[in-house]
Amino acid sequence: MIETTGLRKSYRKKTSRRSGDSRSVDAVRGIDLAVAAGEIYGFLGPNGAGKTTTLRMLATLIRPDDGRAVIAGADLFTDPAGVRRRIGYVAQGGGTTDNVSAREELVLQGRMYGAAKAQAVRAAEDALKAFDLGEFGDRPCATYSGGQRRRVDIALGVIHRPRVLFLDEPTVGLDPSGRAHVWEEIRRLRTEGMTVVVTTHYLDEADALCDRVAIVDHGRVVAEGTPEALKREISGDVVLLGLAAGEGAVERAGEVLRPQPYLHRLEPDGDRGLRLYLEDGAAAVPRLLRALDAAGVTPGTVQLQRPSLDDVFLARTGRSLRQAGPAADTP
Repeated sequence: MIETTGLRKSYRKKTSRRSGDSRSVDAVRGIDLAVAAGEIYGFLGPNGAGKTTTLRMLATLIRPDDGRAVIAGADLFTDPAGVRRRIGYVAQGGGTTDNVSAREELVLQGRMYGAAKAQAVRAAEDALKAFDLGEFGDRPCATYSGGQRRRVDIALGVIHRPRVLFLDEPTVGLDPSGRAHVWEEIRRLRTEGMTVVVTTHYLDEADALCDRVAIVDHGRVVAEGTPEALKREISGDVVLLGLAAGEGAVERAGEVLRPQPYLHRLEPDGDRGLRLYLEDGAAAVPRLLRALDAAGVTPGTVQLQRPSLDDVFLARTGRSLRQAGPAADTP
C-alpha cells in the first residue's frame, strides 16, 4: 500500500540573525518503507526524530527533496492529487472548530471531498454512529472531552473512505480512557480494511497497537519489524539496578559486574542506576547481589523485566527513548 525509497527532506536553519547566514539541516535522511495493505504501521521515536516530517511528506503537505514514493498506487511526485484522493490525514493539533458541532464538521468535510449534500449528510450520520458520537454530535465541539474531540478528528479523516489513514500522535494529551477509545477506533478501521500509519513516542502505544513498527532516530529508520520480533533481538532479561547514594557507587558497581560471565551488556540508567542485560535474570540476580555485597556496594532497588521497545532503541542508538530529547537540529 505504501512503498518509499530514499525519501529525504532538508531545511535551512539560520545560524545568525544579524547576517542572515544559514545552513542545511537534514530532517529526514533516506527513509525506505514497505507498508502492507490493511496493517497498522507505527513510526516510533523521540520528538525531532523525523516522524512528523515523513508523515507530512507522504500526505503531500511537504514535497520531498529526493527519493520516490507510491501510495495506494499513486506516485507522490507525479500524481499528488491522486494520493490525496486515496488518503486521510489527521494532524497532531486536530482540525475541529470550537463553535461548530461534529455533525456540521463532518457534513462540510464530506462536501469538500465532492459529495452531494444528501450524501454528505448520510455519511456524517454513519460516522457519528461508527465513532460513538451520536449523543453529543450536535453540541459545539468546545464542549467535548479530549478523547471525544480526537474521535471527531479521526472521523473527519475517514469521512471519504480513504484507503490509507495517516495519524500524527493521535493520543497526545489524552487520559487513559481517551487513549483506549482512540485505540479501539483505529483497530476497528483496520478490521474494515483500512491501512493506518501512526506516529507516536509512546512505547506502550506502539507495542499494543501496531502490527509493525519503524523506530526512527535523527531522520533514519534504525530498526523495523513487529514489536515482538524487535524485542526478541534483545536476548534474555533486563535488570534495572538502582544504587544507593554514594560517591562512585555506579562506577564501582560497573567494575564489579562487567567481568561476570552471565552479563551480556551493561548500560547506564540515569545518574544512579545501571541497566543489565542477562541470559536468565532470575538465576543471575542472587549472584550479582553477592558480587556487589562482596565489593561493598549496596544496591537501592533491583527490578527484573522483559526487554521492551525502549531496550531496542537503546541497543540501536546508545540512549533510552524515555530520556531522548529533541534532536539538536530539529527544524
